[in-house]
Amino acid sequence: MTHGDDAQVAELLGRPPQGAYEVVVRDRQGAPVVIRNEPFLDAGTPMPTRYWLVSPELRRRVGELESAGGVRRAESEVDPGELAAAHQRYAAERDAAIPPDHPGPRPSGGVGGTRRGVKCLHAHYAWYLAGGDDPVGRWVAARLGTAAERVVAGGAGGGAG
Repeated sequence: MTHGDDAQVAELLGRPPQGAYEVVVRDRQGAPVVIRNEPFLDAGTPMPTRYWLVSPELRRRVGELESAGGVRRAESEVDPGELAAAHQRYAAERDAAIPPDHPGPRPSGGVGGTRRGVKCLHAHYAWYLAGGDDPVGRWVAARLGTAAERVVAGGAGGGAG
């Protein structure tokens, strides 16, 4: 992360970040696409959402997919066992970043803070772009097609940078 990242991420979020993060996916011009959040905000509040989609173009495209019933469609078309396993992998990765002796509340749930089903296509797609094995992220990528892949420097699904 650079000082330039802080300014860009704050602009993309519309506010300063409330916790530590790392840019893990960039677009072809080097701008942040996905950030990986630490498990706690600066104030100590648990942060269940590890990966956050900050690209305005991709947020818009995924939002359009959600508005057209994409959350329900993804939930009905993705294998429930695969989805449950993805939530467990996501939570395990996030939880591994928490010191074992951490006192107090911890973030919970899987992708987007949910334990089952689909809550937010943006969170699934962000994790997928960062290299996560996410069946919903793959589902979103298939619907967005190659136009969205061209935004990401390394291509979709593993474009960590």
